[in-house]
Amino acid sequence: MSQTPAEQTPTAAADQGSSSSSSGSTDSTSTLGSAGTAVDWTSVAEEASASVVSILVEGPAGSAQGSGVVIDEEGHVLTNAHVVADAGSGGSLQVVLTDATVLEAELVGSDPATDLAVLSLDPPPAVSPIELGDSTSLRVGQPVMALGNPLGLSNTSTVGIVSALDRPVTTAAESTAEGGLAPTPVVTNAIQTDAAVNPGNSGGALVDAEGRLVGVNSSIATVGGSDGNQTGSIGLGFAIPVAEAGWVAQALIEDGRVQHSYLGVTPQDAVVEVDGVRRQAAGIVEVAPGTPAGRAGLRAGDAITEVDGEAVPDALSLVAQVREREPGTEVLLGVVEEGGGTEEVTVVFGVRPD
Repeated sequence: MSQTPAEQTPTAAADQGSSSSSSGSTDSTSTLGSAGTAVDWTSVAEEASASVVSILVEGPAGSAQGSGVVIDEEGHVLTNAHVVADAGSGGSLQVVLTDATVLEAELVGSDPATDLAVLSLDPPPAVSPIELGDSTSLRVGQPVMALGNPLGLSNTSTVGIVSALDRPVTTAAESTAEGGLAPTPVVTNAIQTDAAVNPGNSGGALVDAEGRLVGVNSSIATVGGSDGNQTGSIGLGFAIPVAEAGWVAQALIEDGRVQHSYLGVTPQDAVVEVDGVRRQAAGIVEVAPGTPAGRAGLRAGDAITEVDGEAVPDALSLVAQVREREPGTEVLLGVVEEGGGTEEVTVVFGVRPD
């Protein structure tokens, strides 16, 4: 099973014929929100969809489609970096609103390391920006709605639940690193949902029962199709938490670039013993000198089991926890020392060297 960016490909759009103009759909099944009351998904879809747009990309390699979310009164649109990757090579961008209005868009900034990008619209649309929610307060089983442009079917809404949190997901970055080297893979501390997410949903909104943005849909798990073609939703979609997307978007708007957090360790999967119980952890193979980890007293042979109370079961999870947070963030690490003792270590993340 692999994770695939949920962008819309021209081939998939052609397979759907001319149905891309169909109206959005909602699930009328009654579900309970966090307060235990029934959720009116019709109202949620109506309110949130006004801030969700379709993105059309024309580039040297062809055309593609994706989704985006209007996040402020200035008309900035948050989306995935892989959705707009081709536009950075002499391509063009257009955004389609829910009323079929077509606007020209410019790329404000793109950050392949987090798979996020921000566009500006000309003129700014006369739509209300989406309200930002709190992804840190999400709970497994909480109902959510995914909105976007899957398979070219604009204004589509699907409903499901949060099926897992802090799910470390790896996808390939779209751009090539300097010097022609392979780019660093995107590692996301993702929200996992069973709301149907398909190619074209990338960059679209994952909202809670109050219509607030809690995540940016970015990838799906696939099991592969015939002749190597990817399949659609199998009930495992992943979204970048708004807690991460918010600060990344702000950095792109203000500076056009993003600085990333840095701990300074080389981790590996490990199993440690805590109070007589064996548990999975991120073992530390090496600590680079002069790094936040080194200054905090971490040593090779230690293992990290928690970040701010959130379990760290393997090396990838530690990487995802670090990349989710802004440089300068102070965190409390649960550490098992090489000799078997346990301690809590406070670390302030630095800036990752370019």
